[in-house]
Amino acid sequence: MAGQSQRQMRSWAAEYPGLYGSDAFDPALFSTLALAAAFSGPGRTAADLRMANRMCLWCFGLDWLIDYKAASRAEVTALVRGCAAIAEGGDGSGGNADLSRFLADVRDELAAMPAFPALRDAWLDEFRRMLDAMALEWDWNAALKNGGGAPTFERYLANADNLGFSVVFASHWIASGGHGDVSAVREASWAVQRVIRLLNDIGTYERDKQWGDLNALMLDRTPRQVEERVAALTGEARLLLADVRPTAPDLADYMERQMDFCTGFYGVTDFWGTL
Repeated sequence: MAGQSQRQMRSWAAEYPGLYGSDAFDPALFSTLALAAAFSGPGRTAADLRMANRMCLWCFGLDWLIDYKAASRAEVTALVRGCAAIAEGGDGSGGNADLSRFLADVRDELAAMPAFPALRDAWLDEFRRMLDAMALEWDWNAALKNGGGAPTFERYLANADNLGFSVVFASHWIASGGHGDVSAVREASWAVQRVIRLLNDIGTYERDKQWGDLNALMLDRTPRQVEERVAALTGEARLLLADVRPTAPDLADYMERQMDFCTGFYGVTDFWGTL
């Protein structure tokens, strides 16, 4: 199933060459993204995980444009406003034609699903949260490059929506039928996202130093303190997932397995290729 998903993602990337032409999107990126999806949904088919994989790939494209291509706040603002307009059903431009076209295709596919009307507001809220969080991180990085101060660890962690996990999960949730208590599912999703945010930072610290990215290990915490926080947040996430499991066991399992995959994955490698 991971092999099928990888082929799908590479074919989608080929449809949008103006977005995925960089060496950062190397074969290993598609392979590891597909493996993460396969591990998280072992009883599902590639078709079942199509929407999660499409939204995930789109988020990587947006992250690339904001973190590494945008040279000014005006460019970031244009991306954020354009993407928000498209997500809400409009014809806005995200500043990159392929990014905009891919998002419109994902939006239209989601909108045709039976669960979309009930979860539209939740999906849009997750989407806006991600956009705002990515823009805020760009601001922090720009301030640091100009001699400004870094955010506190707690403020950085509160901005975990920039990871994109929860909007990808919301897309998968809609494609899976939209079951479960909305508040409980979203709370669990945010908790898992915080864990993965820190796991990502622990695993990508050396790359982040080379690429000039902000990382939790660069802030007002020692590596040991960050690891202890990951352990505490993981416990909190598992409790919230237990609240989801009675009404949406598949969603709870998917999120928990995603969190557990990242625990091992970031200990040995990373998604991105090279700059």
